[in-house]
Amino acid sequence: MTGPESGGDQRAYRPPGHRGVWQSDGDLEMLQWTTLSGGVRFGLIVHHTDADLEYAYDRQSHFGKLDKALDAAALNKWTVVDMKKDWKRIFAFE
Repeated sequence: MTGPESGGDQRAYRPPGHRGVWQSDGDLEMLQWTTLSGGVRFGLIVHHTDADLEYAYDRQSHFGKLDKALDAAALNKWTVVDMKKDWKRIFAFE
């Protein structure tokens, strides 16, 4: 078990920030648990939008759907980074 139920990586405290690794709605509970607890917290979603370089996870994806978390990001003022628009280079060999 991972995530808020188990403390994710076995920490007994809330981390100061969390970023969604797989960029799907599966990261939503961990982002909420980490960032909505008072104090200074940082929530980051790396929105995989470049299907040519990797995968594109979005609202209509057949896998890795990113829908509820995008809505929550706007509501909770989390940072959303768009891979296609915000990064010029994804891999070092490019």
